[in-house]
Amino acid sequence: MSRVITLTTDFGTADPYVGIMKGVILRINPQVIIVDLCHEIAPQNIAQATFLLKTAFRFFPPQTIHVVVVDPGVGGKRRAIILRTGEAYFIAPDNGVLSGVLEESTDYQAFSISNPKFWLHPVSSTFHGRDIFAPVAAHLSRGVPLEQFGEPASDLVTLPLPRPEVKGDLIVGQVIHIDHFGNLITNIEEELLKGELSLEIQGHRIGKLSPCYEAGEELLALIGSTGNLEIAVKNGSAAERLKARIGTPVRIRRCHGG
Repeated sequence: MSRVITLTTDFGTADPYVGIMKGVILRINPQVIIVDLCHEIAPQNIAQATFLLKTAFRFFPPQTIHVVVVDPGVGGKRRAIILRTGEAYFIAPDNGVLSGVLEESTDYQAFSISNPKFWLHPVSSTFHGRDIFAPVAAHLSRGVPLEQFGEPASDLVTLPLPRPEVKGDLIVGQVIHIDHFGNLITNIEEELLKGELSLEIQGHRIGKLSPCYEAGEELLALIGSTGNLEIAVKNGSAAERLKARIGTPVRIRRCHGG
C-alpha cells in the first residue's frame, strides 16, 4: 500500500515552493500519495497551523506522514524533528507547531533530524522545506527507521493553546481561525454549550445555536465540523460583516435552568 504524505505550510500557492517540495518527495519515492492539507496558513502563524493540524490528522489512514512547514526560525538554532504517535508520523520544526498533536498523544517517540545523509545538499538557510523536511518525509515513506535520521529528542517545544475562560455562567473565548468562507471558528468546544445561551461578538448578539448554516438567521452561531463554536453569516462572510479577526473575543452567557 502506498504511503500518504500531507503538506501544511504558510507558502501560499502563488510561488513554486509547494510544487518544489512535491518534486523532491516524488524523486525519492514516486509511489507516495501527496495530500495538500493547507498552504494558506497566515505567514509565520504557528498557532493557526497547530489548530488546523490537530483537527485534521485523525481523518487520515494509519501511518500517514504529516509534514508541517510553518517555520519563522528557519536557518536558526531550532531543531527539526520527527514525532511518531500511535496513529501517525509528524515532521516539523520544533517550534510548538505540534502542540495540539502532543496534547492528544501521551505515548510518542521523537527524534531530531540531524543526519545530513537524508537531506538535499547544499542546504539553503531559507528553504528547509525543500532541503530537509521533504526528503526526510520521502525516505521515511520508503521505510527508513527513525533512528537513522538522528538521536532521540526530548523537551519538545510546546505552546499554550488558547482556552476559553469560564466564570460561572459566563464563557469568554476567542476566534482562533477564519476559514475561506469567512466563518469565525472559536476555541469554545461543544461540551461547554449545553442549554440556553446568549452570545455576543463585536457588539452583536445571537440568542441560540442553529443546527446548520441554512437554518439560521443572517448572523448565526453553530457547532462546526471541528466540534467548536462557529460564527457565520448566511450566504456571506462573518469576518467581513463583523470586522473580526483572529483573537476577537466571544462572550457567552449560559441562561439559568438550561
